[in-house]
Amino acid sequence: MIFNRPKSLLLAAIALCFVVSLFENHIQSYWLYVSYDIAVNIILAVSLNLINGYTGQFSLGHAGFMAVGGYTAAVISNQFSGSNPVLAAAIFLAALIAGGLLAAAGGLLVGLPTLRLRGDYLAIVTLGFGEIIRVIIQNMDAIGGARGYSVIHGWTNFFWAFGIAAVTIYVVVALVHSTYGRGFIAVHDDEIAASAVGINPTKYKVTAFVIGAFFAGIAGGLYAHSKQYLTPDGFGFMKSIEIVVMVILGGMGNTPGVVLAAILLTLLPEGLRTLGDVEHVPGISAEYPLGWIANTRMIIYSLLLIVLMLTRPQGLFTRQSARKNPKIA
Repeated sequence: MIFNRPKSLLLAAIALCFVVSLFENHIQSYWLYVSYDIAVNIILAVSLNLINGYTGQFSLGHAGFMAVGGYTAAVISNQFSGSNPVLAAAIFLAALIAGGLLAAAGGLLVGLPTLRLRGDYLAIVTLGFGEIIRVIIQNMDAIGGARGYSVIHGWTNFFWAFGIAAVTIYVVVALVHSTYGRGFIAVHDDEIAASAVGINPTKYKVTAFVIGAFFAGIAGGLYAHSKQYLTPDGFGFMKSIEIVVMVILGGMGNTPGVVLAAILLTLLPEGLRTLGDVEHVPGISAEYPLGWIANTRMIIYSLLLIVLMLTRPQGLFTRQSARKNPKIA
């Protein structure tokens, strides 16, 4: 059930995003684009958390849905031009929604025949789907194939990126805390018991899969209009793993924790890159330069993830009651 307070918070968040977007020109471009990556990762992680965290599935194909949405939105927006900001906003929104809907259709196509599977079997099927999407894109000359595809318009900005991230969080939280959303948690806890009380597990799993795929497609559209260049390799297996790690590190079924994990895991590699670029640290860098950090930042990043997983297997930001007994705000 959706109450006025969450609606007010959503409207306040969107208004804040609009105000910040007015001052984008005063933000260093590098960190501005990092902020776009943060917003995209928040959307991806929160939407995957609906599937993996709240419904108890294990999808490894989220990057495939992101690719479908990204390429669809890019192809649509590339057909239009013009400097009218209102028209550009309308075209961009339409392209994002179209990308999300096509990704959702892909989620339905995969979900109906496969979501009767569980655990490792489901993970393998979704992984295969993601790789099929990548290979198909790689062999489609109409969208650049392996060479990549240029996106004419860089329409992603702070308002669109974080406004849509706020909407994603609101929709997922409102859905999970609704009467219908209790079915997701029931399926997660025990499919057999849920079936015994009249809940159709496949119905709820497919619903979660389609909604998650829809938002992944929208995230792909934002990503496309931020980077302005797409390659199939950007949506490979490792991208799906990256999103899964955000969900696990934030705490399965814990939306605030997943949001914080998405922010942390986006900033961590960039922080290591920045640290590696430091040329002078008084009393230290003269003898021990920090350049090696930039060259080995992904190794350090991976080791930090291993340490975090070993020390906090339940997630960095997990609250014990976050999934089992969610409370309506």
